[in-house]
Amino acid sequence: MNTGRLVGIILIVVGFGVAVIAGLWLAFQVSSESLSGGGALVGAGIAFIPVALLVGFGIYMFVQGGKEAEEESSMQKQRRLLDIVKSRGQVSVPDVAMEMQISVEVVKDLVHQLVGLQVFSGYVNWQEGVLYSSDASKLRELEKCKNCGGEISLAGKGVVTCKFCGTEYFLT
Repeated sequence: MNTGRLVGIILIVVGFGVAVIAGLWLAFQVSSESLSGGGALVGAGIAFIPVALLVGFGIYMFVQGGKEAEEESSMQKQRRLLDIVKSRGQVSVPDVAMEMQISVEVVKDLVHQLVGLQVFSGYVNWQEGVLYSSDASKLRELEKCKNCGGEISLAGKGVVTCKFCGTEYFLT
């Protein structure tokens, strides 16, 4: 559990604790006739302010902590995929998906995220399901597809695609 979620839970618990203590104190004061009903109502209203702030901020911290955990998980998956490809040079997309315990579609998304972040250079043959790591300078000099020898064309920012076999080359 990350720190934001933990702080959120603590604030929520403290907020409810303050509410219970204030409620018990007000009930005791009313039952001992030290405080009238109107005074108890004013006291409850005053006690509501710190309780609402504690619980509200606690919920905010809990939600933000969840978002941070998701982002951290995505970054870890990106880092792991990049390490696998760089260390092996060539790897099957289904094998990576199985090793990382994610779907092939998630692997494709991660590859495109890494290309967008300009940290991955290499190419993918989606038909064969093979992911290659390559030196970016070699890809910039690329004139024909390494898979089929066909003509390649720019498909997007940092992406070159073979018109014939669909192999994508990623430039950084």
